[in-house]
Amino acid sequence: MKSTAAALFLILAMWGNAHAGTSLPDFRPIVASDVILVVSPHPDDESLCCGGLIHAARSVGARVAIVWITNGDAFKWDAIVVERKLRPRAGAYLELAHQREREARTAGSLLGVAPDSMLFLGYPDRGVLRLLLDHFHPDTPWRSKFTGANAVVYQDAVDPGAKYDGADLVRDFNTVLDRVNPTLVLAPSPQDTHPDHRGAGILAWRTMTARGQQDRVRYWIVHGGHHWPAPRAFHPELAQTVAPRGLGMRWEAFTLDAGAIDAKRRAVLAHQSQVKVMGRVMQSYVRATELYSRIPVPPRSSCAHALACEFADGSLMEESGL
Repeated sequence: MKSTAAALFLILAMWGNAHAGTSLPDFRPIVASDVILVVSPHPDDESLCCGGLIHAARSVGARVAIVWITNGDAFKWDAIVVERKLRPRAGAYLELAHQREREARTAGSLLGVAPDSMLFLGYPDRGVLRLLLDHFHPDTPWRSKFTGANAVVYQDAVDPGAKYDGADLVRDFNTVLDRVNPTLVLAPSPQDTHPDHRGAGILAWRTMTARGQQDRVRYWIVHGGHHWPAPRAFHPELAQTVAPRGLGMRWEAFTLDAGAIDAKRRAVLAHQSQVKVMGRVMQSYVRATELYSRIPVPPRSSCAHALACEFADGSLMEESGL
């Protein structure tokens, strides 16, 4: 069964590579009057998904804000590096979270984002989807098995002390939307295989739909399946390809000039805690184009709803807070 699934995946990947280049329509131009909100599940997603567009937007005078849903406080391999122990203590995960926040702020600055437009919610890494599906009500908070926390512990978060439940997460996300008032929201697709990305995508899709502003959202994928993006490492001469997980979505290509490519790469490399573990993979997201979809999932997908959503076998990328 696994070999059959792997063969099918490779066929889909090849199909995506063959059909994902110059045939995609162009993403609309970014103008000075735009106000862009990037929804980033973890520190570094903002650079991987959207670093080129962020740089281009700031270059034309558009405002850009980034909201990080989590501080990336549950990536075991990073915590092992921090603590130098195979079983890191809770404090190591919190130390990692503060380090990743600092890296995110550095990356945002390299892309031209103002300090007061960098917003952290502080919800639990590896818990976003569970908050929305299983721990929505205030009397059912989630407790992180990594940090031991059941509420936001970061004092510079939008709402320190907010419970780890879906109702508080939705409330804080609405607070960010009210503060930023974006004309364009760049959010992860619920098709993304990482559960935090799927959860963040559902959050953006539901909330913007409830506000009657679903037409302002464009979706991206970082965890698109095994062996994607390919080839690994830095290849700025190549256009990004449609991820196998994103086949059937309405993709548009945003073309990056040399300045945007350079800024995006520097922002990606600013996430040193992640680069140490998977630097070649991270640089494979720095391409001549970035891809955004007008729809959150392909037709007939269950991934945007509270239903089972079939993913490919897990990998280090899916286990990470990337």
